[in-house]
Amino acid sequence: MRRPALLLSFVLHPLFMPLLTLWAILHLDPHVGYFLPPSAQLTLLGMVAIMTCAFPAISVLLLRRVGLITSLELPRREERIVPYLMTMLYTGMALYLMLRIPLHPIAYALFIGILCAMAISAITTIWWKISAHMVGIGGLSGALFALWSVHGLDLFLPIALVILVGGILGTARLLTSDHTHAQVQGGWLLGLACTYGSALLIG
Repeated sequence: MRRPALLLSFVLHPLFMPLLTLWAILHLDPHVGYFLPPSAQLTLLGMVAIMTCAFPAISVLLLRRVGLITSLELPRREERIVPYLMTMLYTGMALYLMLRIPLHPIAYALFIGILCAMAISAITTIWWKISAHMVGIGGLSGALFALWSVHGLDLFLPIALVILVGGILGTARLLTSDHTHAQVQGGWLLGLACTYGSALLIG
């Protein structure tokens, strides 16, 4: 059970969640990228992948190389703060570039929600090891709920699938890390609340 749980934790790593969220809303909601041809959407996804996946991953590798963190899995709570802040910086850069692309305002709102979730996670990590994996999958869930609420799209099946995957991921994190049930559940609720709330207030 541990090996599949580790594989799932890697596939659904929180670094991938902003990119996955953007891909999902572009494909599920025609309003989001209405003014962007498919080639431009691919360019946008590539840009966000570099900013939110490649840059943070390289930064963590450099931190490991100079000895500022002990493992790429960031098992110690105090080691997570600097990588969180760096990831926030890169995600903010991605949002800055996105603001210059003609997207529906809900896309910007969702990325603001992602940044809020990252900021709260970084602050919370000072005293409590909240699950970043669950913050990420919770944020994706909140994004789909937001599209359902704001644009009235029939997203029952995608939402049900993401919730099911989130439950499996939560179980995986309990098996492969020292997270408690509260840290797993709290992470999912934080991600959900930040993206859904931002979309309703801003988008």
